[in-house]
Amino acid sequence: MARRKRETKRRPPFGMPKGIVLLATPEGRRHSVLTLEGGMLCGRLADVPVNAGPAKARAAAVAVVVGLAHDFHEVRVDVTWDPPREPGSWTAQVTVAVTPPNAGG
Repeated sequence: MARRKRETKRRPPFGMPKGIVLLATPEGRRHSVLTLEGGMLCGRLADVPVNAGPAKARAAAVAVVVGLAHDFHEVRVDVTWDPPREPGSWTAQVTVAVTPPNAGG
């Protein structure tokens, strides 16, 4: 009797993003991407100059999260920034984008 090869669905190497923390430091902008699974990816926004404004830094952080969600989970996401609570610190919520029923091509 031959055994069927058991197929296992591998988890993506990066969890589904659920939030962003963005911080201004003297060396540049730092970000943390929080995942639904409880993981965290931290790093520096290398393409954002130290003297760049908050809008540019937030746009770069959104690009990181959108790319991760697309590349690892094949989904589109929306990012909603919370009102800042203190200078130099921003947080955002990440949700799966809802595609209208007739929007598919």
